[in-house]
Amino acid sequence: MRRTAGAPRACLFGFALLAVLPLISGCASVVPVADSRPATATTPARPMGVPRPYVPRPSERPGAAAQPIPATPRAPIPAAASADATTAAASGVVAGPDFATLAIPAEQAARALAAFRISCPSVQRRADTSGLTQGADWNESCNAAKSWADSDALTFFARHFATVQIGTGSAFVTGYYEPEIAASRTKQPGYDVPIYRRPDDLVDVDLGQFADDLKGRKIRGRVENGNFVRYYDRLAIESGALEGRGLEIAWAADAAEFFFLQVQGSGRLRLPDGGVMRIGYDAQNGRGYVGIGKLLLDRGELQRGQASMQGILDYLRADPVRGAAVMNENPSWVFFRELTGPGPLGALGVPVTGRASVAADPKYVPLGAPVFLSLDRAEPNGLWVAQDTGGAIKGANRFDSFWGAGDDARAIAGGMAARGSALLLLPRASVARLLPPSAG
Repeated sequence: MRRTAGAPRACLFGFALLAVLPLISGCASVVPVADSRPATATTPARPMGVPRPYVPRPSERPGAAAQPIPATPRAPIPAAASADATTAAASGVVAGPDFATLAIPAEQAARALAAFRISCPSVQRRADTSGLTQGADWNESCNAAKSWADSDALTFFARHFATVQIGTGSAFVTGYYEPEIAASRTKQPGYDVPIYRRPDDLVDVDLGQFADDLKGRKIRGRVENGNFVRYYDRLAIESGALEGRGLEIAWAADAAEFFFLQVQGSGRLRLPDGGVMRIGYDAQNGRGYVGIGKLLLDRGELQRGQASMQGILDYLRADPVRGAAVMNENPSWVFFRELTGPGPLGALGVPVTGRASVAADPKYVPLGAPVFLSLDRAEPNGLWVAQDTGGAIKGANRFDSFWGAGDDARAIAGGMAARGSALLLLPRASVARLLPPSAG
């Protein structure tokens, strides 16, 4: 929610389905109400090096995932697959149908136009790694969007864009949302799970500065005794590796809820006085994400129908010792900063919009480009704008749909998994360059 400017998702790791993927782009959390635990509760001292015990403190039932609304997706345009492709241009670009044939509701197009408009400043100065567009390609549509009426959004997209299919066009879509969890700005009884800002010793290294064949590759770690080593993993952090350094920006009430907020990469903290503190992705410890839903499925501890966000929360809370151990099998840890402006922010550095923004892989989708989805689940069908990225959102036609905040968003995002086809809407200048008349 993949997530803050430069974050991997508003996510903003986005929200890949726990049931089927080894990595998650995002995941929903419950929305607790005011804390009702006794003010006299105390937190026992924890010896350094001992993992933090998980004390379940749910203040609200996690709720059920929304029942899918089935739909019949548009079939992809027949195209050859390219197994070795690493960008959209290398995957193959196929001319798509006329925009007018997609039957997009006017209200949905209006949301997409509003999202596209706020993305334009970033889109026009951003280098497109997909190989599909050049900066100047966006000038005409972005200039027109400034004053174009949202009520006539369908005409806007029909005039300034043409559709294309990338590779086989076979799409897989999951969902994410902005969670809200109980937390406090200060440590107090019932609020003892630290939410850390980025540590000063977390170092990013651009390997391309050392060898040409490593351009574009980066690693993250810390310096210890003159050597560059991997940064602390989740187990080490839960065992006190960062304690006593003043890195805490807030304290969560429930470790499982915070775990899922970390997967999302951004969220809201409901404070004891009823106020809200919004936090966003600041950094990640450089460790790969291990999806605990996939682990539990592989071990037979959850069945496929139970591996939604809601089902995994039930599993973690049923046995706190087991729950803590399972969460610590994911070595990834996300650091946060407080957000004081609009949010959550996506990878373009602008706010993502519920039911209008998707996370995508920028190697295959130019960030800022509109996307048309036609899937076997009706809720995500229609027009979206790629404004975010995600750690598990990799490859062509892989998207993570953002649903906003609240109970409905949590219910839809928590169990979202849809398959079908996808089309990109690209500026006409881009399509003319990619598909000369003889190829279209």
